[in-house]
Amino acid sequence: MIDLTAQTIAMLAFAAFAAGFVDSIAGGGGLITIPALLLAGFSPVEALGTNKLQGMFGSGSATIHYASKGHVDLRRQLPSALLALAGGAIGALLATIVPGDLLRAALPLVLIAIALYFALKPNMNDVDRAERLSPFLFGVTVVPAIGFYDGVFGPGAGSFYMLAFVTLAGYGVLKATAHTKLLNFASNIGGFIIFAAVGVISWKIGLMMGVAQFLGARVGASLAMRIGAKLIKPLLVIVCVALAVKLLADPANPLRVMIGL
Repeated sequence: MIDLTAQTIAMLAFAAFAAGFVDSIAGGGGLITIPALLLAGFSPVEALGTNKLQGMFGSGSATIHYASKGHVDLRRQLPSALLALAGGAIGALLATIVPGDLLRAALPLVLIAIALYFALKPNMNDVDRAERLSPFLFGVTVVPAIGFYDGVFGPGAGSFYMLAFVTLAGYGVLKATAHTKLLNFASNIGGFIIFAAVGVISWKIGLMMGVAQFLGARVGASLAMRIGAKLIKPLLVIVCVALAVKLLADPANPLRVMIGL
């Protein structure tokens, strides 16, 4: 367990609140909390494990709020949620053996790729479109694949779920985001089980951040249901670019070493 200053703990609480807010609107809360945990001094696998604990509070809060307003049918989504959970658990198993430097080097590149996608993707709104995959095929292929990514890496998984619902299932952005929350919650649980079993979770920090996540997600979900898709693109592009720049500015980032900066 690393020693953290009061300022660092306050930064992590703020990051968790912001992550819950952002994630409940458009996914991508891990894009805030994973870098924050890394900057606080946690190892990559400890950051992933602690992120799963606190992330369950945010995704659970948003799921409950969206479901209470009729935006997602929990019973109908249960089979997909179980597949997401399984994918998250398998991914987390892999994350415990993947070299930490690989995760640290890859994260800025993933952030930049997501920012470019959101910045360049046209016609992202709340209108449903024709589906490209049947619900069954979507559930048995896309859902566990993104759940696996959520377990092995994490940041942006909610965004990937949402984009998959929009581009492949034909959902409007608000409907996609609402359905994403249950799947994100499930894959968080799958990853959390594995990380807890191998003992890489900072429980005090994770629970503290979890409370902040819960509150942020509640505020964000309420705002999303009032405003819809208009916040998504600018919000995620700004967050992704800012965090990528911050991570690349760290002299210890392995990617800087690889490219000779």
